[in-house]
Amino acid sequence: MNATGREIREIVRDEPAMRRRILELLTDEPRTVPEIAAAIGSPSHEVVFWVMAMRRYGWLREVKGVTDEGYFRYEPTGRTS
Repeated sequence: MNATGREIREIVRDEPAMRRRILELLTDEPRTVPEIAAAIGSPSHEVVFWVMAMRRYGWLREVKGVTDEGYFRYEPTGRTS
């Protein structure tokens, strides 16, 4: 176990399960990693792993520009499989 409480491989392994929750959340409006984390009740450091994986594999894209706090917002790409 590491300082965050869970091994990185455990966090990464949860991405497929969390994908649906994150995509459903983002159908209403783009959100930042801290906003996603608060909405799904998961730590931001874990959500970063999931969002970056989803971005890499074409599930999410960044909305141009950053928030006043310096965060990017993410939205679904419309990928279905």
